[in-house]
Amino acid sequence: MRLTRLFYHYTWLVWVLSVNFLFSKKRSETFLSFYGPLSLLFLLVIWAWGLVLGFGLLQWAAGPESTSTGINMNFWAYFYFSGTTFFTLGLGDITPYTASARILTMIEAGLGLGFLALIIGYLPALNQSFARREETISLLDARAGSPPTAMGMLCRHSQDSGLQELERFLNLWERWSSELLESHLSYPVLAYFRSQHDNESWLGALTAILDTASLIMVYWIGPCRNQAKLTFAMARHAVVDLSIVFDTPPCEPDKDRLPVANLDRMISDLREWGFSLSTDAGTDVRLKDLRHMYEPYLHALANHLCLEIPPWIPAKGQTDNWQTSAWGTLDTGNVRKGRRRLRHF
Repeated sequence: MRLTRLFYHYTWLVWVLSVNFLFSKKRSETFLSFYGPLSLLFLLVIWAWGLVLGFGLLQWAAGPESTSTGINMNFWAYFYFSGTTFFTLGLGDITPYTASARILTMIEAGLGLGFLALIIGYLPALNQSFARREETISLLDARAGSPPTAMGMLCRHSQDSGLQELERFLNLWERWSSELLESHLSYPVLAYFRSQHDNESWLGALTAILDTASLIMVYWIGPCRNQAKLTFAMARHAVVDLSIVFDTPPCEPDKDRLPVANLDRMISDLREWGFSLSTDAGTDVRLKDLRHMYEPYLHALANHLCLEIPPWIPAKGQTDNWQTSAWGTLDTGNVRKGRRRLRHF
């Protein structure tokens, strides 16, 4: 039994139920984003006062009923003494009387200093991991849309040296998936820290990368295939291991993310944009097998974390985050040209 695991399991459940009951779907996303930072602070408070309570009980068991100065020592007096020792206040109004109580006092004082040092080192490391994760996610805004989609990414790499850029981008995301896995295994609370921009999330980014790598592995003729395999393997590894961490067994989605009609249309448009694609008879089956390797895990994590999985194809009229602001929407010739390219979606 792990206190942290129980804490996050039950507090997240209560938080989600409360937010969904009190707020609309549009506002609930904002309040769900508060959970990560608040839960971390609350967990540190629980650990600190849990240690104070534990040492207070030990002092109560080891200490006398009264001190040499005549102070009657009950549980609350020992709890107060434990708190002043742990937080290194050292007021001196209560002092340990027996040898065992003095030993406990030294241990608790040292543990209090160590606890403070751990917090000082833990919080910056957590913030750095979050910042590195979000920095790479932000790159998808211009390269894959908001939310990011496999079709949007391929569309925006269909001209000039797009394939070479796409290969380098997939290499970047192979490393990002590795960092995501290690950071979220070390600090699972990071999974509850939501992105600061609309239509962006670490799970959505991981989905778009897996979708893109799957398409390249199955249909591509030419470069990028080897890098796509490496990126797919690392990203899928991250999805599966994180499902184990959060105890979310894979589950099939209620609705197919890529119906046959949409897949046929997507392949046809990719060919129109100049991509060389395979025409083998078993390509659709291989893509389905690859999707089955990661989509059930993604949906399980999405259900647990209350995140949305992006589609394969961008929605009609979708506007990227960089094209909008609080004062209006950017509308230039290049933007209109890009919209015309995706208008039939």
